[in-house]
Amino acid sequence: MTSFPIEAERVTKTFGPFAAVDAVSFQAGAGEILGLLGPNGAGKTTLLKMIMGLLRPTSGRVRINGLEAALGDRFKKVPLGYMSQKFSLYPLLTGAENAEFIGRIAGLARGTIRRKIAELEAQMPANLRRRTVGELPAGDRQRIALFAALMTEPEILLLDEPTAGAGPSLRRSLWAELRDLKMRGRTILVATHHLAEAEGCDRVLIIDRGRIVLEGRPGELVRSRLGATLADIYRDALNHEART
Repeated sequence: MTSFPIEAERVTKTFGPFAAVDAVSFQAGAGEILGLLGPNGAGKTTLLKMIMGLLRPTSGRVRINGLEAALGDRFKKVPLGYMSQKFSLYPLLTGAENAEFIGRIAGLARGTIRRKIAELEAQMPANLRRRTVGELPAGDRQRIALFAALMTEPEILLLDEPTAGAGPSLRRSLWAELRDLKMRGRTILVATHHLAEAEGCDRVLIIDRGRIVLEGRPGELVRSRLGATLADIYRDALNHEART
C-alpha cells in the first residue's frame, strides 16, 4: 500500500468539552501544496501542532511517511520543517545568530551552518544584518523564520500563517519560494485565512469549528459553481457550517 508523506485519520483534539479539531482526515502528497483555509480559531494551528508532534491527539492517528512517531520524537525521526504562527525565533539574536543556534541544535556540520548563514545574509540588506530580529520589520522576521524552517532541508514543511505581516512584494517572493520547493518534490502544508494564498495551493481544506467543511482544488471548486468565486464558495461553506 502506498503511503503519503502526511496522513491524518480522524484526528481529534479536545480541551475539556471543547473540540478544537474534530475527526479530521486527509492526505497530502509529495510535491503538493495543501492549504488549510479557515478563520482564526478554526483549529488550523492545533492541527499543525499535532502533525508536528507538539500536541498529542485525543483520538485518531497521524502518520508521516507511513510511520507513527511518539509525541516529542517526530522531529527527531522525520524530515519536518515547522514555522509557527507566532514569531518563533530569539528576538535578542540577529538572523545569523538564530541560524547558527538552530543549525547546532539540529546537528548540522559547522561548514553547512556557515554556508547557510552566508545564504541568509545574502538575502538581507546590509543595514539589517547586525540588527536583532526583534528590531526587524515583521516581513523580514517572517523571511528569517521561513529560512530557519528550511535549515535542515526538510522533505515536509508545515507553515502556520507564513506571510503574516509581510507586504505584497515579500508575500510574492515567499510564495515563489514555496512553488520552487514544490517543484523539487517537497510536501507543503500551509495554514492561512487569505483567499489569494489559498488560490495558489494545489488543494484546499476549508476548516471551521475544528472540522473540514469543504475540500478540493481551487479551480475545480470554482468551476463547480458557475459564476462563483472562491470567496463566494468559502463564505457559503462557513455559513452552512454555522447553520448545522
